[in-house]
Amino acid sequence: MPREFFLTSGRGTSPTSPMNAFDKALMEAGIANCNLLLVSSIIPPKCRERRWKKLDVGTITPVVMAKAIGGPGETIGAGLAWAWEEGGRMGLVAEVEGHYDRRALISALDARIKEMAETRNFKIKDVKRRFEVMKVPQGVFGCVVVAMVFVL
Repeated sequence: MPREFFLTSGRGTSPTSPMNAFDKALMEAGIANCNLLLVSSIIPPKCRERRWKKLDVGTITPVVMAKAIGGPGETIGAGLAWAWEEGGRMGLVAEVEGHYDRRALISALDARIKEMAETRNFKIKDVKRRFEVMKVPQGVFGCVVVAMVFVL
């Protein structure tokens, strides 16, 4: 079970393809050379937030990730909101991705983390957010990525 996690994010553009824009966003986030394993939105008990950590090439890396890809002139946004249950038993992570500006992205993150807590019948404390928003330049594809990276 993970003992620590950190947050990272990145942006990328490419004239070639959306996949190349995604790769560049992962490069900026510092996790492009890991084998990313998408996991659901639960922070395990006793798992603590830490500063960014360089991971070895090829590391199998569990992540909760939000990713948005867009074309020229589009506004895209991706973000995570996370919070601990008041008793500290577990944490929740909400993801938002798509065609969002900053204000709409924050509103969607807040609504999703709130509903996740209500579904579990508990109160959360100290909601944190990390997000990226980009207006994709003309002539390129764009990608924004935000990831909670679990350290095993």
